[in-house]
Amino acid sequence: MLNGLRQQAIVKLGGVVEICSPELPVGATVEVIVLLESPPKDSEKPLTSFIGSARGSFNTPEEVDKFIRQERDAWEF
Repeated sequence: MLNGLRQQAIVKLGGVVEICSPELPVGATVEVIVLLESPPKDSEKPLTSFIGSARGSFNTPEEVDKFIRQERDAWEF
């Protein structure tokens, strides 16, 4: 039977990770898996922030009408 133990630890100088728990019996064989949390990048934006930000995206019907009028006015006859 497998028993699990989950802890967070701080990596010390030289890449040392220390796990201390009274649940760990002396002489027992254990398997350790280290999952490294990556810090969030400041420059990353959620995908939803791009909705409506591209050319041709409008917030109101009035903006659509204004854009169409400007495009029509730019046509040469």
